[in-house]
Formats: sequence, C-alpha cells, structure tokens
Amino acid sequence: MTQASPPSNSGAPQRFPVVVVGAGPAGLTVGNILRAASVDCLVLETETREFIEQRPRAGVIEEWAVRGLEKRGLARNLLDRAELHTACEFRFGGERYRFPYGELTGSHHFVYPQPLLVTDLVREYADVRGGQIRFGVKDVRVHGVDTGRPSVSYTCPETGEPRVVPCDFVAGCDGARGVSRASLPPGRVRVARHDYGIGWLALLAEAPPSSDCVLFGCHAKGFAGQMPRSPEVTRYYLQCPPGDDPENWPHERVWAELRERLGASGVPPLTEGRLIEKRVLDMHDYVVEPMVFGRLFLAGDAAHLVAPIAAKGMNLALHDAFLLGDALVAHLTGGDDSGLGGYAQACLRRVWDYQEFSQWLSEVYHGTAAGDPFRAGTTLARLRRLFTSPAAAAAFAEQYLGTAARY
Repeated sequence: MTQASPPSNSGAPQRFPVVVVGAGPAGLTVGNILRAASVDCLVLETETREFIEQRPRAGVIEEWAVRGLEKRGLARNLLDRAELHTACEFRFGGERYRFPYGELTGSHHFVYPQPLLVTDLVREYADVRGGQIRFGVKDVRVHGVDTGRPSVSYTCPETGEPRVVPCDFVAGCDGARGVSRASLPPGRVRVARHDYGIGWLALLAEAPPSSDCVLFGCHAKGFAGQMPRSPEVTRYYLQCPPGDDPENWPHERVWAELRERLGASGVPPLTEGRLIEKRVLDMHDYVVEPMVFGRLFLAGDAAHLVAPIAAKGMNLALHDAFLLGDALVAHLTGGDDSGLGGYAQACLRRVWDYQEFSQWLSEVYHGTAAGDPFRAGTTLARLRRLFTSPAAAAAFAEQYLGTAARY
C-alpha cells in the first residue's frame, strides 16, 4: 500500500518543500520553476538519466507552450533548433489537400522531439540551477498526503538502503503507471475512460520526411500519418487492430501500406528507410478526478491521457506544469493559496477541451475505414467542409493549434 507508514532513516532526513515524482516534461518543468524561485525540491526518477534523454516520444509542441517555456528561461535550445510547421496536409479520395493553418491564424507548431526537450530540462534543472535529482530509484512510495506531514520513500540504487524524504507537497508527475496515481484512495477516485477500439502501429524510420509537413491519410484501409521528427528520422503511424503484434508488420508490408494510404495524385514517392521502432498503441483516453488529494498534486499522464490522435499529450503536461509550478511558488514564497486552490479546475478545462477535439479528429481519421457507408459519408463531408468553409477551417485551426483553449 502506498499510504503505509514510511520506513525510518538511519540519520536525520533532509526535508524538501516539494518532492517531484517523475522526470518527464511535467516534473522537470515544475522543478525548474521552483529552482528559479530559489525553492528547494527533489526530483525522483526510476529510470537512468541516459534512458529518459533517449526515450522516443512526441515532438509537436504548440506555440503557447513554447512561449510558456521561453518565459521561464527553458526554451533556448528549442528556439534555436526546432522546426516550425505552418501547414498540414490531408490525403483522401486520391487527392491531396494542404491546410495552411499558419496563414489562417498567424500561429504555428514547433517540432522538437521530447528527448531533446527532456535533455534541456534536466541540464537546466540539475547542472545550471542546482536542483537535486536522483535517478534509478526503486520502490518509490508516497505517504501521508492527506495529512500535514507528507513524505516520499524510495530505495537508494547505490546502497540498497531505504530513504524517507519529508516534504510539504508532492508533485505526482510519473505517468499512468506511476505510484502517484496509485496513491489516491480507490473509493475517492473517478477515472473517466474512452476506448476508440483501434490501434496504431507507431513507427520510426531512418529516412527523411517525404513532405515538408505533417500528412494525414484518410483511407478505406485505415488511417496513415507522417510526422517529421528531424531531417534524418520520421515518425509514421498505421491504423491496425488493437493489440496487434508488431511482428505482423515486416518492412515490406509497412511501406506498401504507407504508400497506398498516403498516396495521392501528383505526390512524389515516399522516401523509405530502415524501421528502428515498431510498437502498437491501443487508442484510448482517460481523465482522473480528483487531480488533487491533500498535499498530492497530479500532473501530466498521471492525471490524464489523450491519445496521440491530436498530438496534445506533451502540451497538456506542460500546461499542468506551468500552473502547478507557479502555484507552488506563490504559496511557498508569498503565502498565496489561490493557484493551488484553483489548480485542478484550471487544468481540467483544457484537458476536456483537448479530449473533445481528439474524439472529433478520430472520426475524421478513421471514419472512412469503419466499414459503415454512413460514417464514411459523414467523414468525407467533414473533410470537404474544412476546405470549402472559412468558418470551419478557422475553428479547426484554433483547436489544432490549441489557441481556442484560452484558460
């Protein structure tokens, strides 16, 4: 049980105002915000530094999120190195349709792979701002968050000895399977979940992108997507049955399906390359409520998951981190509790907005492959509307860029 009494330290324990569990984008951003305000904190991570700096993850960051990082001094490398995307392209009915959302809104996306952002955030937190972080810890447990004396315990990887860290607050940023979410009492937690009933075969190819923008193939055989990651590496997705075995998708089959589903009149052939990653993602969303229990504040995937359909996950994690980091600083340095009191409500407004858009976009991506002529017809109507109605195009662009959720 994660709420059991903590083990005792052999010596006097070091106390921190905040313990952050998890060194992903959310946890590291919270840690950096605290250190910038000279608030001591400890970040605990079960993986090694090398692992989290190389783990392949999302790469699309919305402009408002980048400006939030920039405001906090966390975007120098990103602004120097990220690619800017101002358009995407839909392919359906054998034709290509470019959607220039930059022209419609004046905003754009940044493409900066999450491992690079995590590397930047770790370096800033630990090497520049002097924040304490412990990698490779085991047996992390959260204790007493419903009291005024919470703590976090873990096993030291070097000595194998238990350690207990008293604190004032715990920031639970350790993802869907982490201990923070599991620390919430079962009878006090509601998990709202939605399963799409489809899978995506997620692929990384050692090949340059075959287009200068993101591609969405809406095909009767299933969705296909291209998401550029770097000049040398490209992320591809292929709709597949949920729970499918990646071994069912050898090199030749993958590229044949990508060519067919992303094919359109007048487009150059895909640039093929070695597949360096193949895994199947079952498409689902969830939202955990409450996001706050006593002195424990959840952020990122510990609190909510949005399927990669709309590329919103890392952006939501950063939104949580900005709000939580700022609220903790306001409380710890000035006694202002308003941010902590309104944290969950402010987060969930954007979370539910993004969940709704993900559901809408899923029908656009997958409706033509549903085997239902009615769904296929309404899906094509939605797609055509994007390119014939300025109002529909503007609404889609705002949601796609995250500028509609002004919270």
